[in-house]
Amino acid sequence: MRLKLFPPTSLAVLLVLSAYPVLAQVTPAGVVKTIPLNVGVGFSNFDSGFGSGNQAEGSDRLNGGTLWIDYDPGWLPGRLYGLGIMVQGRDLNLGQPKDQPFMREDVASGGAIYRWNHYFLVRPYGEFLAGFGNSDYLTQALVHYHQTRTVYTAGGGAEFDTYHRLWVRADYEYEWWPQYFITGLSLEGKAPAAKLEPNGITVGLSYHFNQRESR
Repeated sequence: MRLKLFPPTSLAVLLVLSAYPVLAQVTPAGVVKTIPLNVGVGFSNFDSGFGSGNQAEGSDRLNGGTLWIDYDPGWLPGRLYGLGIMVQGRDLNLGQPKDQPFMREDVASGGAIYRWNHYFLVRPYGEFLAGFGNSDYLTQALVHYHQTRTVYTAGGGAEFDTYHRLWVRADYEYEWWPQYFITGLSLEGKAPAAKLEPNGITVGLSYHFNQRESR
């Protein structure tokens, strides 16, 4: 079954439930109750990892949408402050190269995100995720292949405080699809590659439900 752009509903429900104990605590005067969730959507441009290399016919990059949900627990000890949980879904199905009219990659994953302290209006972060990915493509013989693999993702970027709870996010991510070509041939019909390694950038907007202390 194809993975959708949106992360599994069950994961989002678990995040909301995990935030409930924080909301249920007695809030001191002058402090606004918070929901430690950040939800965002962005546009992604990725190197598909197939490496057709035919520049005359166009690049092997794909475009698509990305959705993420972050949970930022506020009760962690000082040394772990900034560590959170992240779930993400991405669907790349636009901008296929002319010599490869059918190509698609989508991934749903979750893992850890770590945010450093603010630098003026900028907050850098790093992430490491694991999940599952689907990829569809045609060989030169016009044979349709569909592959499903475990996917690992490492990346990082920065968030920019723009207005109230709205933040602009820009990041770079590198994916590993181990043993991708277990069956079938690469796009050029050559010997199978050991793994697929898509990588690219995402720019988007996130909404932070958490609020600062009121003054």
